Amino acid sequence: MFNPINLLNRIYNWFSEGISTKAKVIIALAGLFMIVGMGYTAYRINDYFEHDPNACSTCHVHDAQNKKWAHSAHKGVTCHECHHATKKEQMIQMYRFAFEGIRSVSPRHGEILVAWKICYQCHWERNPKYPDAKNISHSRLHARHYYMEQIECIKCHGYNIHQFTAEPRFCVRCHKNREVHGTGMQGLACLNCHTDRTPDLKPGRNKCLYCHGSKEVRERLIAGGTLDVTHYQPDEKTINKAIKIKLTPDAPMQFLCYTCHKPHKNVRPNWGICETCHRNILDIGAHKLHVQGMNLKCKQCHEPHIWRVTPEKAKKECVKCHEYRDPKKFLS
Repeated sequence: MFNPINLLNRIYNWFSEGISTKAKVIIALAGLFMIVGMGYTAYRINDYFEHDPNACSTCHVHDAQNKKWAHSAHKGVTCHECHHATKKEQMIQMYRFAFEGIRSVSPRHGEILVAWKICYQCHWERNPKYPDAKNISHSRLHARHYYMEQIECIKCHGYNIHQFTAEPRFCVRCHKNREVHGTGMQGLACLNCHTDRTPDLKPGRNKCLYCHGSKEVRERLIAGGTLDVTHYQPDEKTINKAIKIKLTPDAPMQFLCYTCHKPHKNVRPNWGICETCHRNILDIGAHKLHVQGMNLKCKQCHEPHIWRVTPEKAKKECVKCHEYRDPKKFLS
């Protein structure tokens, strides 16, 4: 039976006949250094091709992508940490470059995609190599879009190569015909209104007050650190132009703003909407006289967001049409 050990021994004995012990030691050391040198060289070559972005540029010409990467939030992340390829795929690419003269690259290398699991390693779990990576494990926006809708990360964060922050109006790529309408709102980013703070991602009252409220409201929201304020904030000009809303803690209606305001359809409410809740209002007090008889709109008596007709308001507004009467008698 063939025995490779015996063969190696015969070869060694054949080469070593007549050689002194000192020479044998020198030959053995030389062989050892050669093996170590070859191993180190192989390690450095592998490390270069695996971890140095310059290695990718050796074969692939994507100057524009490299420039975007060099100025992106991922400029400290090497190519293969996101773009994974097997050794077999790497050897095939090298062969095509060296022997077939292929210089072009198929889109995304044909096979290689940045799967959500790659993003997950830094942005959901904690990667000690990148401690400053934004953690989205408490983000309802990401939970809704990936875990519930199974949308890959690159759908929103990679449709422009190496541009990882999605554009302000990127949502309308999927949410067709959902642009906002109304004075001053046409240019707003989707996340100027929609927020991580609410379970359904719809704007809470405070999010509307970011523009329509006080500086204190904005400071509280920014301190919360959710994505809708860390990445998307309306500019000062937009904030200053927004109508400031008077809201009192004891206002009789504490609805969410979008109950009446419909930014995707008509920002300013149709005042007939009041009757969808106050269905029997015409049968109460003098409402029928004022609404049908005098064709008045609700907001002409009930100031939006405050709603109560106080004696002070009656003395100012009601006397425009008739002498002062106690608002309580209006309901009798």
